[in-house]
Amino acid sequence: MKNALVTGASRGIGKAIAEALARNGYSLYLICEKNVEMLDELAEDLRKRFGVFVKTYKADVSDFDSVAEVFKDITELDVLVNNAGISYVGLITDMSSVEWNRIVSVNLGSVFNTVKLSVPVMLKKHSGNIINISSVWGNVGASTEVAYSATKGGVNGFTKALAKELAPSNIAVNAIACGFVDTDMNRHLSAEDLAELKNEIPADRFATPADIADSCMAVLFAPSYMTGQIITVDGGWT
Repeated sequence: MKNALVTGASRGIGKAIAEALARNGYSLYLICEKNVEMLDELAEDLRKRFGVFVKTYKADVSDFDSVAEVFKDITELDVLVNNAGISYVGLITDMSSVEWNRIVSVNLGSVFNTVKLSVPVMLKKHSGNIINISSVWGNVGASTEVAYSATKGGVNGFTKALAKELAPSNIAVNAIACGFVDTDMNRHLSAEDLAELKNEIPADRFATPADIADSCMAVLFAPSYMTGQIITVDGGWT
């Protein structure tokens, strides 16, 4: 039985990834910070449908001690999916230092926290997969999303560097740079903005959380020699 940890798992991309992993027989450790009831409902659904072990945790992944509490339960780990993230839309001059520090700690600091605790566990088996959910804005940047773009660019650099560090230990590290995904994070956009955005995407539709989950599984089933890659999934947009 293989074990996977998914952060930000209560809804959207994280929920879809958890479901895909359960469908493939993984035992799951699922983390969220706020939507605990939704996460528990998901866990019960996955247990019933797929007969897998699922344990849920309320934890702030930007806080190392909070993540360390989760790892008291984890003695074996095959897959880590760093999905937790927040956004900030607005001019950099309107952003407070508190908002800046928060998005950096959630989007980038959390990746350090989970990786630092996961790698020693994976080293016991001399194998593992780490997948970081990133964004196309980490590749090219976005106006009014400077902080978000910076954190996702940091995730991409983290991914490439860590892949080199862990390749001798047969632990693959890759990132999925998502295009526009139809999730709650993008609900602030107007119908006009959404229509204009859709026209820019050659695939003529937004990604679904299932698209990203399927991409995640494709990475897991890829040869372990595939590591250090930033895989863009954006319908040909960027």
